[in-house]
Amino acid sequence: MTLLAVDIGRGTQDVLVYDPGRPVENCVKMVLPSPTVVVAQRIRQATGKGEDIFLDGFTMGGGDSVRAVAGHIRRGLSVFATEAAALTVHDSLEKVRSLGIQVVSRQPPATTLIRTTDYMEAELRGALSAFGIPYPENYAFAVQDHGFSPTESNRLHRFRVIGEILDEGGWQVWALARDPPLPTMTRMGALRGQAPGALVIDTGSAALLGALCDPWVKERANEGLTLVNAGNAHTFCVNLNGEEVCGIFEHHTHSLDRDHLLSLIGKLREGTLTNEEVFGEGGHGARVHRPHPSKHLAVTGPNRKWILPDAYQAAPYGDMMLTGCFGLVRAWLKQRGEVMA
Repeated sequence: MTLLAVDIGRGTQDVLVYDPGRPVENCVKMVLPSPTVVVAQRIRQATGKGEDIFLDGFTMGGGDSVRAVAGHIRRGLSVFATEAAALTVHDSLEKVRSLGIQVVSRQPPATTLIRTTDYMEAELRGALSAFGIPYPENYAFAVQDHGFSPTESNRLHRFRVIGEILDEGGWQVWALARDPPLPTMTRMGALRGQAPGALVIDTGSAALLGALCDPWVKERANEGLTLVNAGNAHTFCVNLNGEEVCGIFEHHTHSLDRDHLLSLIGKLREGTLTNEEVFGEGGHGARVHRPHPSKHLAVTGPNRKWILPDAYQAAPYGDMMLTGCFGLVRAWLKQRGEVMA
């Protein structure tokens, strides 16, 4: 019963083939460019050749691929897309069309096909097959999904949903690993459509659960610990008392530096950080359950040393880049009443 765990970020997709018959350290691992980076590269290649493009596939994460689409249009070249692919650019097809993208049902003649997907199944199968590795029977994915609401900012919607999930789950860490995802989480839904039965949770939740595999982090969580995941695009911060979530916030990494992040962490611990403050700075938001003056601070994620060089640098199983994958494995095993060795 092997598991393909894929943590899909803005810069990389981190892949773990979890085999319960092996030590975790000896399981197959890969750190690859994220799907949005790969799609963006393909779009820019077409732009350089002066080719019109047709986007077809699934709704996926934006970022670099959306910037590449905008650059393609600025060059005076045409962009066609199916509805599902177009929703990668924006949740409103009216907005998509206003940007100059033509929404169609089939590929127009003389266009270059570019597939949109967060689950690069063919490529992953090829990579594993090249080394004689059987493709896993089970799948788990982590993505960051803003969700879609026609009546409010998607950033507001994301943190309203996170707050509701925590309320329902008694503010315990496992509440953040909600499965299946809510219907408004369109990116997660697209993944479930491609891989029926797959576990799909949030990247921040996966990083939290994975970081708790680090023995130092696990031990000190019971004394009070603030845990930060400094990703390439987003920084996710949780104040913990054991498995109780006392407070949480999420910001854009490029908007933070060490001093500002420490200031926000201080307010989170005091219970004074507000959703309005973080959202007003351009971040996603904050939720506070209760004040808790945590004694310890740990950080994981690719920007950990830059943003919090003095904090404990968490590296579960000796591999920081796979933190989210380890969290996915923990969540998958918990569904089966098992624990990670």
